[in-house]
Amino acid sequence: MSDQAAPDDRADAYAERLTTRETAERLGVKPETVYAYVSRGQLSSRRAPGGRGSTFDAAEVDALVRRTGRREPSPAGGDLVFRTGITLIETDRYYFRGVDATELATRYSYEEIAEWLWTGDLRPGVRFTAPAEALTAARRTVGALPAHSGSTDRLRVAVVAAAAADPLRFDLSREAVLGSARSLIPTLVGALPTAVGAPATADGEAASHPPGLAHRLWPKLTARPADTPSLAALDTALGLLIDHDLAASTLAARVAASARAHPYAVVSAGLGVLEGPLHGAASSLAHRMLTEVLERGSATPVVADHLRTGRQVPGLGHRLYTTEDPRARTLFARLAEVPQAAPALAAARDVVTTTARHTPLHANVDLALAVLSVASGMSAEAGETVFAVSRTAGWIAHALEEYGERPLRMRPSGQYGGPRPPQSLPAPGSDATHGADSQ
Repeated sequence: MSDQAAPDDRADAYAERLTTRETAERLGVKPETVYAYVSRGQLSSRRAPGGRGSTFDAAEVDALVRRTGRREPSPAGGDLVFRTGITLIETDRYYFRGVDATELATRYSYEEIAEWLWTGDLRPGVRFTAPAEALTAARRTVGALPAHSGSTDRLRVAVVAAAAADPLRFDLSREAVLGSARSLIPTLVGALPTAVGAPATADGEAASHPPGLAHRLWPKLTARPADTPSLAALDTALGLLIDHDLAASTLAARVAASARAHPYAVVSAGLGVLEGPLHGAASSLAHRMLTEVLERGSATPVVADHLRTGRQVPGLGHRLYTTEDPRARTLFARLAEVPQAAPALAAARDVVTTTARHTPLHANVDLALAVLSVASGMSAEAGETVFAVSRTAGWIAHALEEYGERPLRMRPSGQYGGPRPPQSLPAPGSDATHGADSQ
């Protein structure tokens, strides 16, 4: 019997093989990059029947995808897509590891959700505690800031101080990162100054059984006494905001993790992006708008002012949802159980109804956060603080995921649009943009 494969056998041998184009699409790269993988020994190729092009083993290609992290081709919106197993957003709902995130936020505490998101284990009653040395360093550093500093300013320097107090922060083993995360989040909360008029010892860090994070965060946000429904609303907000796929701050955190930055630096990267008015700071705009609606007694003149000046009405619309943001819907339901929130809730609904006459936009989570902050006597930036503290857990989850990927995989190539070389050396006093002789 001949040792050459029969025609049918040869066809079967190539049945599970991919063309160069198919391989490039699966890897999310250009065809030239596929051959670069071959030259580096990361892929093996075989000539196609008839000698037309190369074929690649599908299982080997999939293994390379797992090792390098697949970068999908850009969809119509032009956004890059990366594999992640943390958050799924589809059909106007979102899920943490396949579980409805709104149900998690209403049934479990922030710390329980964070722990489960990181480890896969649900630990009822889990509490995060801040190490004394880190907390002292963070409080001293925050205390040295100018009085006008914002909460995100304080959180950023608190992260740096906590990192400096942790000489083992460069240990990127899973358990070390988890330990850093469990201590960093309560350190951030503990480092924030207590609101004027609130009890100075309300954070409970020194207690043998510290209260939940929402209870410790409350006196940092407002001097009003914490009642059970209000604390439940704050805890729900923290749980809802832990993650939301690859938002801008989360992408920044993953880029840092891709460069193998330690978890404190990952959180610093996220905080740097979060402060933008189109991200974490958006709720402060909604807070000011709701305050004005309550003062003027109607949303109509307030919305009209925004439309007249070409400003977007805060707290409305979301590019990922066609109906009401599920986070807003869930937080509104919690706030409906808080008696003092009724006026702010009515004002928010008035804004939505009034704006709908002009354009069909639905409430997003920033509007719900504004209701929480206005109803609780918090400052305009309180929503941003809640957002930042909460999202720290999500950044850590993404860092843990990214540490398992190939380092520095997020290295896009720039499309150069400057002058073509060779150019003359610049003369002193020359215009760097147009040249010394431009008029």
